[in-house]
Amino acid sequence: MSRLKLFIAAAAVALLIVAPLGQGNYITYVMTSWLVFSITAMGLNLTLGFAGQVSLAQAAFMGIGAYVTALMTLAGIPWILAALTSIGVSFAVGLLLGYPALRVQHHFLAFITLAFNTLLFLVLRNEEWLTGGSFGLSGMPRPTVFGLSTNMNLQFYYFALACFLVSVAVMWWILRSPWGRAFRALRENPVRAESLGLKIRRQTLLAFAIGSAFGGFAGALQSPLVQFIEPNSFSLIHSLKILLMVVVGGSGFFFGPMLGAAVVILLPELLRFTEGYYLIIYSTLVIVLMVYSPNGLIGAGQKIWARFRPKHEARRDMEKGFQL
Repeated sequence: MSRLKLFIAAAAVALLIVAPLGQGNYITYVMTSWLVFSITAMGLNLTLGFAGQVSLAQAAFMGIGAYVTALMTLAGIPWILAALTSIGVSFAVGLLLGYPALRVQHHFLAFITLAFNTLLFLVLRNEEWLTGGSFGLSGMPRPTVFGLSTNMNLQFYYFALACFLVSVAVMWWILRSPWGRAFRALRENPVRAESLGLKIRRQTLLAFAIGSAFGGFAGALQSPLVQFIEPNSFSLIHSLKILLMVVVGGSGFFFGPMLGAAVVILLPELLRFTEGYYLIIYSTLVIVLMVYSPNGLIGAGQKIWARFRPKHEARRDMEKGFQL
């Protein structure tokens, strides 16, 4: 990583540290929600942006993580054990769902994951003995870290920020490992990747399961953040919302999910001053972005940078050098 990128990363972390200072509880809560949804959007970006598979079940994996964490912490089990269990359960369910589902590709896979999200919603709503049904679960305790309580919103924000940075580091390592290069090869040209000896189904299944695990971890944070969960919090509309984060930010770009989550979570709050018109303005901005920049905000930024960046022209006396 270059010095410039290290400087930008350090400045971004410093900004995240000082951002909630002096803010009210609601603003701090919204910023924490952005961190949580950035984590689950990173998982979907791995599945969609790097492995090239469309999933409409990310909210379902987030729900699995949230309910597992809620049930375990309400039983007195420490949050860290509950979170690790949520990650493991989400990873295992991702494997079980992905193995038969990945026999199909693209929009057929989207239909299967859509059906799974709906199925999980019905299970959470109808199995009242376990999930509380439509009344949900409430009163989940917030974790205590090294003897420090996170009961206040500002304290929990910094706890979520630490989890977010760990997730970013893990995703950075994955994408620069042989797995990450294999995921990129699958997205660019699956036939060529298979001809080079890459096990397509195995790598795609692994990307799907890892993305599911990130969703489970986000759910493990969502449970103590809100301290109340119910089935509608993880319905299909929320999977579409997470998909929108990835697409708006820039699918296949490392920082795309974080930027997209900021647009989906924070932008509506910034437009509140327009009162009843903020949803109209928000949806119009998203439509215009998708029409003129299908690669999202980062793709739009790259286009603008390429237009104004000085171009290096080849020497005219070398144009026909290879013909001599």
